[in-house]
Amino acid sequence: MEIGVFIPIGNNGWLISDNSPTYMPSFELNKQIVQKAESYGLDFALSMIKLRGFGGRTEHWDHNLESFTLMAGIAAVTSRIKLFASTAILTLPPALCARMAVTIDSIAPGRFGVNIVTGWQAAEYEQMSLWPGNAYFGYRYDYAEEYVKVMKDLWTNGSSDFKGKHFTMNDCKLSPKPSQPIKIVAAGQSPRGVEFAANFADYNFCGASGHNTPKTFEKGNLALVEAATKAGRDVGAMVLFMIIVYETDDEAWAKWDWYSKGVDLDATSWVTSQATKDTNAASTSTASRISRNDNPVNLNGGALIGSYKTVAKHLDEAAEIAGTKGIMLIFDDFLLGLDKFGKHVQPLMKSRSHVKEAS
Repeated sequence: MEIGVFIPIGNNGWLISDNSPTYMPSFELNKQIVQKAESYGLDFALSMIKLRGFGGRTEHWDHNLESFTLMAGIAAVTSRIKLFASTAILTLPPALCARMAVTIDSIAPGRFGVNIVTGWQAAEYEQMSLWPGNAYFGYRYDYAEEYVKVMKDLWTNGSSDFKGKHFTMNDCKLSPKPSQPIKIVAAGQSPRGVEFAANFADYNFCGASGHNTPKTFEKGNLALVEAATKAGRDVGAMVLFMIIVYETDDEAWAKWDWYSKGVDLDATSWVTSQATKDTNAASTSTASRISRNDNPVNLNGGALIGSYKTVAKHLDEAAEIAGTKGIMLIFDDFLLGLDKFGKHVQPLMKSRSHVKEAS
């Protein structure tokens, strides 16, 4: 079971609350987080791409770094951990993305991959006149398929003559090629999104929900396993959890309640308004999940809250779900949270026993 960290490329991480830790994003902070994750034997770090925040009193995600340039810097100061950067595919041509990926692979051979972001928040792209209109929601995975085909052409062959509806390559060249195949991460939750992931990705995010309910993503996993089997490919599920961990269950829940009381409703209302623009979104889609989040203080939705023993038990339960290959963690306080995970939670996890043995 691979464990990774979803690093805070945007201000204040994933808690939309006046009462949560507040900080601006910086290379130094993210470097320290990834180096600490590497020191505890974590397997990967992934950075999102966010081009416009949600405002409100907390100015949530109004302040963001850029994913590829950040991960290039982190690649140079790490030695083992795998790194994933995110491409907002409406903003970055696939041939350029492919070349950027090869550049980071040159810094960290065999350790780099690309997360495909089709886009659900129209305002991110409207501000740059790059939004194709809401009809895009209906064909975004067709667009993403062509995008990935172009990149894989270039990485495999060093050239591409791909001719599609959205992209046309004319003897497009790429050299050098990557040292190893570059892994693709997707986040499709709708039936069409899962189909895309099954055919073109190596990992796919499966959304969890609720508090201390680590198996809520099992149905989504089953859909991914079935789609990947149909496609004849091995695609692993990657589930995301917010971790609120302290010495006792009571202390962790008290902290969670404190965060919840400070929810920034102006920011969460903005999120909902953007998520509901896709009027034909499937009930399993990311937009639908965000719009019905029962505790909006946590943008992710799924949280594991409790003592070291409680959180370790729930993470092991999640690891047991068929098809799960990775768990990605977010924390209220990333540096402190990683120390607590590395020193007190991971050693209790059956699914991470190999880390203890390796150390």
